[in-house]
Amino acid sequence: MSVIRLYPSGNEVPCPDGMTVLAALEAEGWALPNNCRAGTCGECKVKVRSGSFDQGFVLDMALSKEDREQGYGAMCMAKPLSEYLEIEWGTEDAKPTLFPPREQIAYVVVERIERTPSIIELRLRPIGESLRFWPGQHMQLGAPPEHPLRNYSMANAPRPDGELTFYITREPFGQTSSWLTDSVAIGETLMVNGPYGSFIGDPAIATPVLLLAGGSGLAPIMSLTEAALRRGFAHPVTLVFSVRTPADVYPLGQLEYLKRRYPNFELQVSYTRHDHGKTCTAEPHHHGRIPEILETITPSLAGTAVFIAGSDHFVSDCARVVNSLGPGMVYTEPFTDQQGDFFSLSILG
Repeated sequence: MSVIRLYPSGNEVPCPDGMTVLAALEAEGWALPNNCRAGTCGECKVKVRSGSFDQGFVLDMALSKEDREQGYGAMCMAKPLSEYLEIEWGTEDAKPTLFPPREQIAYVVVERIERTPSIIELRLRPIGESLRFWPGQHMQLGAPPEHPLRNYSMANAPRPDGELTFYITREPFGQTSSWLTDSVAIGETLMVNGPYGSFIGDPAIATPVLLLAGGSGLAPIMSLTEAALRRGFAHPVTLVFSVRTPADVYPLGQLEYLKRRYPNFELQVSYTRHDHGKTCTAEPHHHGRIPEILETITPSLAGTAVFIAGSDHFVSDCARVVNSLGPGMVYTEPFTDQQGDFFSLSILG
């Protein structure tokens, strides 16, 4: 048995013999960035301050000769050999170290999907090196000065190919959102800045999780959900999605996959308007705004981590009710209107 020590927080994580550093951290709830889990992408590369480890087979493109000489290791393949292995990860309060933002990174639009009458999905892939980010963060998209930069949250967990997925709402007076939803076509190149924001929660959360999303606020919620479930988060995860009508529920295929793949994931939908048209397979469902019906869905939120994303009014109203049902951990991501465009403003509460 070895011990992994996180610097600078000093937190210690047990690592049984034969287990990789990544697996040991995940077993204790620490969400170290990763994708391939096979030594090919470099997403889990961190600096080892002291101790010895068996690196295993890692491709040079994931861990270069210079990286190795400077003491870096790929934690998805690294197995401790010494009693203690100290790695640089997180801050003094054990929160993840945010990746430094970069500007003017070229991405190509590889997919454009009409998700609802008012929301489209854009998928972008990098031409060169991709931007690293934490689930729940956002990027800036635009083409100044004609189309000002606006912040949009990623709707996917980090991937080896660097793809970024965005849900963008059509805004009639939104200079940038109108351009992205109505004019940008597959094959076009966009410049991306980021990542930004701290809507990432506590990586060591080991409690039930409640996710409240309204409209395109589903994006950072989906990113957090996919990442947590994929790394083996075992506690109950309940997503309550607020939409106007069944026609506004998206992305149905991905939501159904999560329900069937992960038994601890539950989807509930709340409709704020009545529509006799398109039906939704999501069960159970409710009628009314989430702040008005939340107490009937879950009378108590004590010991629950709650993530809220959507319009600023949606977030503030939900947070007020959530705090009355606590105490628990509350993380919010309101999308504030600025000159007709919605952008995300991260607040960690």
